[in-house]
Amino acid sequence: MPIYETGINIGNRSLIEIQYYSSHEQLDPSLRAGFLQALDGFSHEVMGDNIDTISLASFKLVCVSIPMSIPEKTLEEDTLPLMVYAIIDKTLSVELIKKELNHILESFTNRYSKKEIFSKKSKFFKKFAPFIDDTLGDLKLKEEDRFKSIF
Repeated sequence: MPIYETGINIGNRSLIEIQYYSSHEQLDPSLRAGFLQALDGFSHEVMGDNIDTISLASFKLVCVSIPMSIPEKTLEEDTLPLMVYAIIDKTLSVELIKKELNHILESFTNRYSKKEIFSKKSKFFKKFAPFIDDTLGDLKLKEEDRFKSIF
């Protein structure tokens, strides 16, 4: 029942990526960020809605995002999604994960300026990873690893 991976993207650029459990298929972070941006754009433009949860056979992808206006752009459509996502086991509560992801997103936007988010490289945001780990707590662990952490 773990969170396999979590991360933060701005548009098609990965700012933070944390893998808690490795898989055989390692996806390039920029491909994942581009895929999520494309889904977000599709959901807004075609459906008029936000991405919430994508359910696949063995896991779920939970996303929360806010539009961020691109610095020095003036048109309303000059925005990119700032998205926090988690790839989770199908048995985890989506609502609980969304609550934590919203907290992470709010804390991230309070800690970093729009200029930093758009201009800094992902290395700059590495120091935010411990906050994500603390926020997710035991949710990121498999059941057997939770028991190990107790004893």
